[in-house]
Amino acid sequence: MYQELIECDQLPFDFLEIAPENWMNTGPRLQHQLRALRERVPFTTHGLSLSIGSFAPLDHAFLKRLKAFLDEYNIDLYSEHLSYCSDDGHLYDLMPIPFTTDAVSHVSQRVRTVSDILERPLVLENVSFYAMPSHDMTELEFINAVLTEADCGLLLDVNNVYVNSINHGYDAREFIAGLPAERVRYMHIAGHYQQQPDLIIDTHGADVIDPVWKLLDNSYQHVGCHPTLLERDFNIPSLNTLSNELATIRKTQALQHAVLS
Repeated sequence: MYQELIECDQLPFDFLEIAPENWMNTGPRLQHQLRALRERVPFTTHGLSLSIGSFAPLDHAFLKRLKAFLDEYNIDLYSEHLSYCSDDGHLYDLMPIPFTTDAVSHVSQRVRTVSDILERPLVLENVSFYAMPSHDMTELEFINAVLTEADCGLLLDVNNVYVNSINHGYDAREFIAGLPAERVRYMHIAGHYQQQPDLIIDTHGADVIDPVWKLLDNSYQHVGCHPTLLERDFNIPSLNTLSNELATIRKTQALQHAVLS
């Protein structure tokens, strides 16, 4: 979509999110394209390989390269998944961390280390998962405990809450109401694939469905109208179609602002 975006007189969005791993080692042509877009619109970054919950040591060399990348493109916000994706090697999936007090301490210490190296606060995203990990607390209690002990921000993924609520049988609105609004830095919304009535796969490959739009509206009521990213990783439609979904986000935010005023 690069050529279409760079030729737009009026970009239909306020910011872009990139995965830094996809750009850190690219050649001059792609770096030039990235700089051209960065000059027109703010960027946030959402990582794919930090593996904050793993027992494998943090990759300090990667973190130093990441910091140089963030500095070069003047990007302040770096987020990652509250999960792990590595063991002896890369697992190529986001695995749920056990919801335990020991895991809270382990993850929180690693979050503080990452923030110190990057000289930026790390923001963590609530993730979708399909098998319940070992636990001595609920998913909500675990997320809140990590946010508190690590003193970090939350990337609230509304679709992930919806997916987990169907797959694991809880009330999505009550879940969001239990999150600390003051920790939310920005939000995600996306489409998914309904495999069974009680099994949804978080794909980012389809249009956002009506129940997720309604949950986004409900989320704004609880945590405020934070910047909200529309995620689309494949089956990517035209920019015009994506713009229509972005317009729904803007309309939902505008209605919420009207209610508050």
